[in-house]
Amino acid sequence: MIARTLRVPSSALLVAMVLAIAVPVGATAPAAATATADARGDATPLQFADAAEERRFRALAAELRCVMCQNQSLADSNAQIAHDLRVQVLALMREGRTDTEIKDYLVERYSEFVLYQPPLQPTTWLLWFGPARVLLAGLATLVVVVRRRGVAAPVAVPREDEQEW
Repeated sequence: MIARTLRVPSSALLVAMVLAIAVPVGATAPAAATATADARGDATPLQFADAAEERRFRALAAELRCVMCQNQSLADSNAQIAHDLRVQVLALMREGRTDTEIKDYLVERYSEFVLYQPPLQPTTWLLWFGPARVLLAGLATLVVVVRRRGVAAPVAVPREDEQEW
């Protein structure tokens, strides 16, 4: 109705509506790109005392999950919370805490979700053994289906007088 009244093609009206919704008033593309880049990049790179501390930190960060990204390790994530957690892990290391104590501290704050390899306990049995059970159930189903087909469809043996040479 609006397109007829204004004599604007409906596709042009649709594009205008999408742009009006997608681009906030007063926002420019370079500013938005800069804000995104600042949020992703580390404000200050971590400084390690020695190579041993860096190796230990990298190994520990690879075992921890980013609580925002969900599928990236703490070492791989570019999220701001991942940067904050990396700084916190390094601070805990410098306090003299062991890797186990650091993991326990993070589990206390963020639950076992923060660990890439949660411990084997009754609450995580489905996580650890669920895929194997699904695979075994699929194989058992396949065996049953193949056996039923073999029994249901007997092989027809041609008689001697029906053979073609």
